[in-house]
Amino acid sequence: MIILSEDKVHSSLTFPELIEKLKNAFSKPHSMPQRNVYDLDSNPDNHDAFAVLPSWNDETIAVKAFTYLPDNPEQSAELKSIYAQIMLFDRKTGLPQAVVDGTSATYWRTAAVSGLACSFLARSDASKLLLCGTGHLSPYMALAHASVRDIREIKVWGRSPEKIQGVVDDILKQRPDIHVSISNDFESDIAWADIISCATRSPTPLFSGKWVKPGTHIDLVGNHIKTCREVDTECMQRSEVYVDGTVNTSAEAGELLIPIAEGAYELEQVKGELSQLCSGDVHGRNNEQDITLFKSVGTALADLVCAQLVYQKNS
Repeated sequence: MIILSEDKVHSSLTFPELIEKLKNAFSKPHSMPQRNVYDLDSNPDNHDAFAVLPSWNDETIAVKAFTYLPDNPEQSAELKSIYAQIMLFDRKTGLPQAVVDGTSATYWRTAAVSGLACSFLARSDASKLLLCGTGHLSPYMALAHASVRDIREIKVWGRSPEKIQGVVDDILKQRPDIHVSISNDFESDIAWADIISCATRSPTPLFSGKWVKPGTHIDLVGNHIKTCREVDTECMQRSEVYVDGTVNTSAEAGELLIPIAEGAYELEQVKGELSQLCSGDVHGRNNEQDITLFKSVGTALADLVCAQLVYQKNS
């Protein structure tokens, strides 16, 4: 068994290859029980958690364990909000193969899943991306979307000018061909965007659903808490909604659960899961005017695919 570090993860992955591997894996038979998320504090205002995500396909068994302590970065710049490890086992023999750094893999697989969904749901001519959020994940989100659509302009919105500039600089290091700037008029930029990607810890909606123009694709990855959400009820009602997996999103995603509790939305209105898009059982965007929305809380199969690819590149 080998141990694969953060550096090995970053040096082994590209978004075009990872997205293609994810598409292939999600279209084939696999098993992915509901993930178990455990609250570490009885205080409802404290969101510290520990989670375990198992999955397997015909090649690999994988389990990711991670801690989520969202206040870590505020305590120290050296601390991350998520720490994770992914263990891989051979499906045929059960032999342990590797332990892969799950923190870096989570950034890659989260962004790649959104990029994969974008390839089905965003307009083919989408070229303007609004990125909401300035955490570690944000540059990955931008690069993943830019790998499946011809993104020519990116605007970055957040609450810290210093962090916004850091995200802008990180994106430009990888994609100097894209015009990347700071969002200075959030309401106007919501209407400007062809794709809106949200990766924030906001407990309340970031913007009004009224601001979103027809034809926009919305990508939501920042929240997996029942009582929080990145978009409002009107945005959900106006959108054709797809999810990474119904079992987990219907248990964890406030974007779905809050409108359902209000009587303003029903789970049956969700158009399909990522696996159905990949297999062709469900079609994505129907026309140029639909607002499409993809809600992701994270899937164990995506962890498996990402870690398996890193292992294959280093074994």
